[in-house]
Amino acid sequence: MTDVLDETGAPLPQTRRGWHRRVAAIAGPIILSNASVPLVGTVDTAVMGRLPDPAYIGAVAVAALVFSYIHWSFAFLKMGTTGLAAQAFGAGRPDALRDVLGRALLLGLGFGLLVVLLQLPIEHLALPLVGASEQVTAFAGRYVAIRIWSTPAVLMTYAVIGWLLAVQNARAVFALQLLLNGLNVALNLAFVFGLGMDIDGVALASVIAEYAALAFGLWLIARELRRLPGRFHLGRLAERDKLVALLKVNLDLFVRTLCLVTGFAVFTAKSAQMDDVTLAGNAILQNLLQIVANGLDGFAHAAEVLVGGALGARSLAAFRSAISVSAQQAAVLALLLSLALWALGPALVALYTDIPAVQAAAGRYLPWMVLLPLFAVGAYQIDGVFIGATATAEMRNAMIAALLLYLAVLHLLLPRWGNDGLWLSLLAYMLLRIACMARYYPRLVRSVGAAGSAA
Repeated sequence: MTDVLDETGAPLPQTRRGWHRRVAAIAGPIILSNASVPLVGTVDTAVMGRLPDPAYIGAVAVAALVFSYIHWSFAFLKMGTTGLAAQAFGAGRPDALRDVLGRALLLGLGFGLLVVLLQLPIEHLALPLVGASEQVTAFAGRYVAIRIWSTPAVLMTYAVIGWLLAVQNARAVFALQLLLNGLNVALNLAFVFGLGMDIDGVALASVIAEYAALAFGLWLIARELRRLPGRFHLGRLAERDKLVALLKVNLDLFVRTLCLVTGFAVFTAKSAQMDDVTLAGNAILQNLLQIVANGLDGFAHAAEVLVGGALGARSLAAFRSAISVSAQQAAVLALLLSLALWALGPALVALYTDIPAVQAAAGRYLPWMVLLPLFAVGAYQIDGVFIGATATAEMRNAMIAALLLYLAVLHLLLPRWGNDGLWLSLLAYMLLRIACMARYYPRLVRSVGAAGSAA
């Protein structure tokens, strides 16, 4: 049986303590890099929160919803790349590693250009569906018209990040995210406070930062590829069976991610239909949720990488260790995040806005955010396991079921309890995701065991 290898070519540890160190070594840099991701949304919201009209905060939330659909609908370019490339890495197949990268970059470029071509239908059809006020919709439209030009860079960067994670170069991902988000924040502040721009400056900052990040990411990839034997072959990139397999994985992940984003989109849309102050307060809390999600994603990504490597090497023992150790460490982080939100939540809300009504609205529903890390951690971890295993059909089916059940819960709770019902439904959504995925887990374990026995 082939050993599961780390990025140096050495076997992964065989002891429990060794596995804890290995998971922490992968998750640590990813958590640090992910910590800068919500910083952009935080600064966007905080900068708009210093302007006199709460409609600016709402506009950022509505525009972010549009780009959640656009960008995260293509998140398979990162998730699918990580799973397939991690399996190639674990099996010691450098040619397959190159092929996965090449196909993902080409798909990212093609889909990104398609979105740019469809910008007018997206802007004129998507924003009215949210149901926000006329002023919020107008501000959001200005943002979307500028930000959409960054889509090719965003989607190709997904492929770059997914591949770097698969080869366990988390430090390169950290550097890439630091450049992307640090430059975005700096330009944000310069354009809005230095040049007197408003929502246009926030959007332009993102476009510039995302193309700079793509250029840096491609340089990081080129440096990594110099360490691998072989070279790209255009003929291999176009092999029909490999393209069909990639498209199948990506189509499953597309449907799964579309369902996931729809769940959060419904949350934002229902917030927008209440009033601008409630929308702004919920937007601040959702931004805190993004901070939580990006922290917990570090261990989910560790599970993706190590599960993919274990499957590539057909090692059931490594598969089980990757799951259990990453889940334990993620649970500890979730508890710490909940305690931090409980202790620091009001102060964090005050950093976002100085509008008293918005501060009061966010503070009123802050207890729901304190609970969310404890409910969400299992959903993120089980996603990481199935992504690493490229068990995408199961993910698709589970997310469709979870979304339908979530919408039913929301239909029952929202009319009775208003915004409290909206937040309670979101907690239920996290648990429903875990339950619907868990029913496929025994089958996944059996398939790994069968593969290991046949090796």
